[in-house]
Amino acid sequence: MTATTLNELQQKQSSSRLIPVPEWNKHHAWPPQGGLRHLIFNEKTNGFASAFKRVGRRVLIDEAAFFACVDKQNQGGAR
Repeated sequence: MTATTLNELQQKQSSSRLIPVPEWNKHHAWPPQGGLRHLIFNEKTNGFASAFKRVGRRVLIDEAAFFACVDKQNQGGAR
């Protein structure tokens, strides 16, 4: 791994915040906890799999990846 790649990886990791599901609404108003649980349950089919990390039974939300998934979903335009 080159120094540039390593630095980019470290910057990406440091810019991303992992938030436990019960604490999400302390940081963001949307989506509510029930909506998050729906996204987690259906993560393999709704495109949000990259936004959720698991440590044991605990699910953490990668804040930057979550909003990247939201932006990606909105790229399709209005239906």
